[in-house]
Amino acid sequence: MTSLIFTPVVGAIVLLFFPSENKSLLRWFTLLVTLLVLLPTLWIALPWSEALSFEIGDAGLQHVVQASWIPSFDIQFFLGIDGISFPLLLLTALISCLAMGASWTIDKYVKSYCMLYLLLLAGMMGVFLSLDFFLFYIFWEVMLLPMYFLIGVWGGPRKEYAAIKFFLYTLVGSVLMLIAVLMLYFNSDLRQLSVQQLATAHIATWDEAGQLLSAEEYKAKIDASEYPLHTFNILALQQLGQHTDVFDQALLFGKSVQWWAFVLLFIGFIIKVPSVPLHTWLPDAHVEAPTPISMILAGVLLKMGGYGIVRICYPICPDAGYDLVWVVSSIGVISMVYGAFAALAQTDFKRMVAYSSVSHMGYVVLGLGVWSATAGTVFDPVSWSMGVKGALFQMIGHGISSAGMFFMVGVIYDRVHHRDLNQFGGLYGKMPVYTAMAMLLFFAGLGLPGLCGFIGEVFVVLSVWKLSATLAAIAAAVVILTAAYILWAIQRVYLGPEYRGPHPEELTEINLREMAIALPLCVLAVVLGVFPATMFRYMDATVDQQVTDLVDWTEDVKLPRLRAEREAAAEKDVAANAP
Repeated sequence: MTSLIFTPVVGAIVLLFFPSENKSLLRWFTLLVTLLVLLPTLWIALPWSEALSFEIGDAGLQHVVQASWIPSFDIQFFLGIDGISFPLLLLTALISCLAMGASWTIDKYVKSYCMLYLLLLAGMMGVFLSLDFFLFYIFWEVMLLPMYFLIGVWGGPRKEYAAIKFFLYTLVGSVLMLIAVLMLYFNSDLRQLSVQQLATAHIATWDEAGQLLSAEEYKAKIDASEYPLHTFNILALQQLGQHTDVFDQALLFGKSVQWWAFVLLFIGFIIKVPSVPLHTWLPDAHVEAPTPISMILAGVLLKMGGYGIVRICYPICPDAGYDLVWVVSSIGVISMVYGAFAALAQTDFKRMVAYSSVSHMGYVVLGLGVWSATAGTVFDPVSWSMGVKGALFQMIGHGISSAGMFFMVGVIYDRVHHRDLNQFGGLYGKMPVYTAMAMLLFFAGLGLPGLCGFIGEVFVVLSVWKLSATLAAIAAAVVILTAAYILWAIQRVYLGPEYRGPHPEELTEINLREMAIALPLCVLAVVLGVFPATMFRYMDATVDQQVTDLVDWTEDVKLPRLRAEREAAAEKDVAANAP
């Protein structure tokens, strides 16, 4: 686990000693480093080694790495994977390797580009591996500067504007997240947890001799303390949020600490998703970013917002998640509809694909926000579990199809240096192999049955039915809008009349390097569409366990609380109406 983060960092340091003028060597070395991250990740995914392979039926953490880092504040170097993080870790390693292959067209400041690229990769892997909130936040911020420079230096004509807009939006989200982290930290108290809960949270501490204490020994030690013991451990914060009342005290306007923490965290995460109305940085960033960075943005960075919601918001702040279910679900549906209509209105090929990402990521927010396991459904967790799994699968499917779509747009842009949809046409006759692969990836983005975009969308739509048939109908109808802009783009670019733009002589067939990047994405789009269980089998146990825990919390904690509030309100009304 540690090597997945530090291999890119070491690679970036080694690049310092490479000659700047040898661009080919710099590119090949950076690609090698990304392969050294991808191959161990694939090895974990395959059932070859009992010691290293991912245990499919295990709902808990695997391959845990824990070491004391800043002991005075109980900050640890705490890494691990489970069914929520591991599929996204796989996606990150794959897209990063393919995007580096797409970076052969980068010809300016190649050494600096490769170093920033590897630092970005380290930050992305760190986000999905970190289970200490302080460490998570550091890796979240580590991604910010490399991406800012990768857009601002190697981007298009309005690159400075796009980079600054990306930086400011992300920074605002980071500040809100930091406030929420501090709120949770200073209200946490490990003394409130039982021995079993401490063990579930992988709470680790060491004595003066460096020996690891057991959960029982640590419990006896902290019970003797007269002061609260705060923690950044994400799993411990989940236990505190679901099994104690430490985050329930009122803070502002009668709302609790966890309610405000949920709101701040949710805003920070949906900026990264991005969702309406905090999405406006994305089209500019995509249009101005070079092709490989657009692949990273769409394939990986957007997924970090969804990951933060499912990993942090709901398990730590369930009370707010329950109360705000309509807000979250409505934001998801509005983003789906708005993004689809905005994509229909575009004449820039890349901007159209960017708005399609806003629409498709709305399914993720909707699926995660569906709290369907309530008293009205006899606390049936099936729909909610389907929504969360559908959202996670949508993140994987969209990561593959959107990265592929941006790459295919980049292949054409590298040849003719424009993206005006009204000037394209007839590419199928000039580039048949490229066109076939591009159409497959665009159909995957459309959600065609048998391809990777279909499964997640259907699961999300089915999951929301018990919450609201109206929202389910709107979400299903968005497929029509998606088909409209995808098919219209295919008609204008690949079919239709002859090409009318500049540089028609440059429209040559896809080359071997480009084929090596596009082919894995096409294969995965088909494999995940036909055999979705290849990905669901990693998610099932962990998602089912998390949903079950939150359903138990709903039944044991939230429902009695709501009943007590209703009874108190009824008694107040009776007293007010009494003569």
